[in-house]
Amino acid sequence: MSIAVTAVGGVVGQGVIKALQTTDYSVVGINSEVLGVGLYATKKSFIGLNANDPHFIDRLIEICRKEHCRIVFSGLDAELIHLSRNKHQLNENGIVPIVSSPEVVEICGDKLKTIDFLKRNHFPAPETFSLDNYSSRLDFPMILKPRVGGQASQGVFLARNSKEFERFVDSIDVGNYVVQEFIAGDEFTCGTVCIENRCVGVIVMKRELKFGNTYRAFVVQDEKLTKFATDVIDVLRPFGPCNIQLRMRDGIPYIFEFNARCSGATAMRALAGFNEPEMVCDYLLKGIKTPYFKIKEIAILRYWKELVVDYAKIRKLESEGFIENSGFDL
Repeated sequence: MSIAVTAVGGVVGQGVIKALQTTDYSVVGINSEVLGVGLYATKKSFIGLNANDPHFIDRLIEICRKEHCRIVFSGLDAELIHLSRNKHQLNENGIVPIVSSPEVVEICGDKLKTIDFLKRNHFPAPETFSLDNYSSRLDFPMILKPRVGGQASQGVFLARNSKEFERFVDSIDVGNYVVQEFIAGDEFTCGTVCIENRCVGVIVMKRELKFGNTYRAFVVQDEKLTKFATDVIDVLRPFGPCNIQLRMRDGIPYIFEFNARCSGATAMRALAGFNEPEMVCDYLLKGIKTPYFKIKEIAILRYWKELVVDYAKIRKLESEGFIENSGFDL
């Protein structure tokens, strides 16, 4: 049973590869750049197209039909809206993209829409304003972040005073930024799986970040946070994996971001007994509607690992758009 994973040059796509490497599923890697490391860690790999290319979906269908891939996981936010809007075309070709509705993708991809969703449904949320019409309403420190298109904390600034605030504002696209209340407290990442409009599983991890990605994670068994995440997902109703990022203040969880996809912590969660990609594949391909998982209380420390690739293999991928490898080595 072949599963396609896109954007395997990034940490999310690589996380899905790692999560599936000990399962029944064979991964076909897809990336638009020839040096995407995941291309050299899957048994079959293809050069795809950038999400904004008008033939992005056509190329994806071509690859999936050739390799009989019935499921596609995306590793890149920019691809989600295209996959969602073209879901019917993919379905007609026997392919199920693991993506939510366009409405949910837009809520998760737009910081103001995220906060509006939370407030409308009476969930705690940090005060957030559009930067282009912001007047002083928040105390320092405060967060400046892209409204749409941000990832891995790129372009995110912590302004501790008005001098820093003004310096940051002078260097960014004010029209695509928000100002957000800084929530001082422990940060958690909650992995969830939603099947048939129902949250069927949650894993909670306290996390430490480096360069915008989780590099230390500590599994936490917290019934209140688990129930909170379940309640939120039952209202949001994504499809498949959805990541919740939040901070705790005075015992209250404040969500500041959703990722309507697998996350950079996907491989970590699989190691802890919560394998999101496998759960979704089991549901779609084996009919398992209530997945089994057993979460282990462990600490996970991320480290770098080198992957050696022959120049000849890179040249072959450049010229032919396809290579075969011996298997996983991530």
